Amino acid sequence: MGAVPHEARPFPWCDLMALFIGERRMAPADFWAMTLPEIEAVLGPCVPLGTRRGALARLMERFPDG
Repeated sequence: MGAVPHEARPFPWCDLMALFIGERRMAPADFWAMTLPEIEAVLGPCVPLGTRRGALARLMERFPDG
């Protein structure tokens, strides 16, 4: 059996920006300087952002820049 492909979904940047910049009044420069482990630390372990090397590689494949 092969792996079941996941449907590509956009990364929830708008939701994260609304939370950090809007609700928590973080400066935009500070938000964009955050790393995924830092975001995960703020949101808690229930958010599956996956910060391991393999997970990061998969995220980079699913959500390429530009």
